Amino acid sequence: MSLDESEQKIDVREGIVHSSIPEAELARLSDDVIAALKTVYDPEIPADIFELGLVYKIDIEDDRVVKIVMTLTAPGCPVAGEMPGWVENAVGAVEGVSGVQVAMTFDPPWTPDRMSEEAQVAVGWY
Repeated sequence: MSLDESEQKIDVREGIVHSSIPEAELARLSDDVIAALKTVYDPEIPADIFELGLVYKIDIEDDRVVKIVMTLTAPGCPVAGEMPGWVENAVGAVEGVSGVQVAMTFDPPWTPDRMSEEAQVAVGWY
């Protein structure tokens, strides 16, 4: 069984993902992508999608395409059709990002324990 290209980038002995993007630039991109995600809010909950724990994975590819795997608080969320576009627009505005791909998943299902302490305070659960 062969590994695909993205799996070959991971050196599990060191826990490091190798990238052709310089380390400082990758760190800036990562911070800016997270900041952009924090501008996207679930309209029914007073917390951003990052702090709510709706973002499961962020990959910044060597070509600077950002791939995001995320979920919603519930499959029947009224903004299910709009949320990926909001995320694409927010992250796509980050300097240095060449494209954004958002994949929705419900596996594993979102639960409130994925929320950060900040989100718990915002909704009055802390």
